[in-house]
Amino acid sequence: MSTLTLVILTALIVVAVLPWSLRRPARRWRPRRWWARRSRSPQPRVDPAVALDILAAAISAGAAVPSALAALGTALSGTQGEVLRRVAAVLELGGDWEAAWAEAGTEFTPMARALRPAWVDGVAPEDLLSQAAASIRARRLDAAKDAAARLGVRLVLPMGVCLLPAFVLLGIVPVLLSAGGAFLP
Repeated sequence: MSTLTLVILTALIVVAVLPWSLRRPARRWRPRRWWARRSRSPQPRVDPAVALDILAAAISAGAAVPSALAALGTALSGTQGEVLRRVAAVLELGGDWEAAWAEAGTEFTPMARALRPAWVDGVAPEDLLSQAAASIRARRLDAAKDAAARLGVRLVLPMGVCLLPAFVLLGIVPVLLSAGGAFLP
């Protein structure tokens, strides 16, 4: 073997072995105990569109708006449930619609808008709740499509930087060398 071949072979072996030699020592495995389990998120959040669908199902089953809100608030955990239970309590005590939803936050704005005609005018809210849920899902889908389009544009430059040199080195240089070798004396 020639010296150049040995140098290239040694360099390839060093590059191949280098990641394993620089690894950190493995963490010692410890079995999980059932009493030591930690939840990843302390308060899981329910999607607002799903909450609207559940509320529509409860109202179509015959529940009144305050009792449906109270039941949904009981089913939800964390601040979401507290807000809905508070709104239901204000409505059951005869409070004003605007006062009940004043501290609910922007997350519950579609729910308040969809339920307002039912509370004020006596309109059936099932269709309004379904439309509000569909609107949330449509906005989310549009945002995902926009993000995917932006990602495609952002990936063009890195892909070009990675693939163009490889194409030149593996596709064009060998052709030029083989064609140029025929013309050299």
